[in-house]
Amino acid sequence: MSHELNQVLENDQALTRALRSLPRRSAPAGMRTSLRVVASRERERAVHHLTWKSQVQNWMDHARLAMQNILRPLALPVAGGVFSAVTLFSVWVVPAYPAFARTGYDVPTQLSTEARVKGFASTGRSGQDIFMDVALDESGSVVDYMILSGSYVPDADGRRKLENLLVFQTTFIPATSFGQPTASKIRLWLSSSRIDVKG
Repeated sequence: MSHELNQVLENDQALTRALRSLPRRSAPAGMRTSLRVVASRERERAVHHLTWKSQVQNWMDHARLAMQNILRPLALPVAGGVFSAVTLFSVWVVPAYPAFARTGYDVPTQLSTEARVKGFASTGRSGQDIFMDVALDESGSVVDYMILSGSYVPDADGRRKLENLLVFQTTFIPATSFGQPTASKIRLWLSSSRIDVKG
């Protein structure tokens, strides 16, 4: 067995020496350039023969990769900023909400209410009834009035009594819009014993 192994090794060494003694072959001068030209033509042919679907898919892959490379570094800072803004806003709004809430005469289910008469003193007058429009400001105070009864024209004393009645002896509730008091007009009917709202 060892004799056969020695013979094989000697044959291998003899073959190696024979191969080393052969002259070295060199590639032709233009082979490297011609191989590059062939490879370039094959690549160009492969690119031009792609279908439009594969081109679209290739473009989508490049766009997706570019978006991931742009957005991934920004995801954590943006999420942290949004979370911080929501947290700070919640911390500020919850304690401050009662300061902004107002109580009023408005019914929560209605968007607006009309002006009303809350309290009044007896007119203490006799004679013709008076129809009039009264302009109120946001606090329910009388700003102006206009008598609508065509035949009734009070004298100076009667006008002063009427103004005292409206300004000092009658309390108005102002109209509201979305829960906030607002300026408005109210039409009144003054009789000898009462004041009624008309329209």
